[in-house]
Amino acid sequence: MDKIKILEYLRKKDPQELFKISSSVCKEFVGEEVFIRGIIEFSNFCCRDCLYCGLRRSNKNLKRYRMKESKIIDLALKIADLGIKTVVFQSGDDFYYTRKSICRIISRIKKKKDIAITLSIGERPFEDYLAFREAGADRYLLKHETINPALYEFLHPYQSLKQRIKILEYLRKIGFQIGAGMIVGLPYQTLEDLADDILFLEELDPDMAGIGPFIPQKDTPLGKFRKGDLILTLKVLSLVRILTKNTHLPATTGLGSLGFQEAQILGLRIACNVIMPNFTPLQYRKDYKIYDNKIEVSLEEAKRIILKAGKKVSLEKGNSLKENFKERKILSKIRG
Repeated sequence: MDKIKILEYLRKKDPQELFKISSSVCKEFVGEEVFIRGIIEFSNFCCRDCLYCGLRRSNKNLKRYRMKESKIIDLALKIADLGIKTVVFQSGDDFYYTRKSICRIISRIKKKKDIAITLSIGERPFEDYLAFREAGADRYLLKHETINPALYEFLHPYQSLKQRIKILEYLRKIGFQIGAGMIVGLPYQTLEDLADDILFLEELDPDMAGIGPFIPQKDTPLGKFRKGDLILTLKVLSLVRILTKNTHLPATTGLGSLGFQEAQILGLRIACNVIMPNFTPLQYRKDYKIYDNKIEVSLEEAKRIILKAGKKVSLEKGNSLKENFKERKILSKIRG
């Protein structure tokens, strides 16, 4: 599918044809199972100043928190005891947690539980990524946000898209299952930008991709802009499913936060095969304000959403479905 055809689908008022194709591709390449990943938002400190994110360092209205290492480990082990075999650690870019401390967290969990660990902790020195991988981390999610370099640098002061992509390539090289992804409906974003995002994901062929709508956070410079459109977000998810075939796509909390949880059900029916219930302790959860009006999805709610979508619940690790990931695993064993 070329850019002209992608734009045609993005502009088309009736998306049912697209959704039907995407649903068929989803069934063929990822099946009927939906993987559950337990997420822990362990810190809302961030050294970056991204214009759309409520965790940005310039937000003085946010009550900040950091979870202790022991608490993070205990919580991950409790998630594993529920039968969930993937835990996602998410935070702002917070260097309070050093390379050694994060490696300690990873290795202590891995010694006790056979689970997959996904890190979503932003941009770090390359030496950190290698240490995390050697400590046992399996996956790294680093959304590219937008493939338009000018828009990226406007939204992310003192950061560059070129560096972001370089990091993704390095993460893959050292054996991580990688996750990219973008925000749909960003201020000043065009449909042409979104088409380029979709084509970028086809070329990158990531193991997973987090795609959700722009939702404003009132204490940011973009707090008064319109939120992203649900149907457009679903179109983008569908096109990414069609072009990447078997990339893991979550029905994000952001999708549900557009106004009703039925959006996640629809996402699972047409394109998605992952859902991530939140296990962040309630005392902290309300302060993880990437955007406003964030919905809460518990484990039981996640299961209900999956079943209502007509899919099957899977608590398995849900490793990458990509052939090159299998090759990477073999090479990793050869290298020792």
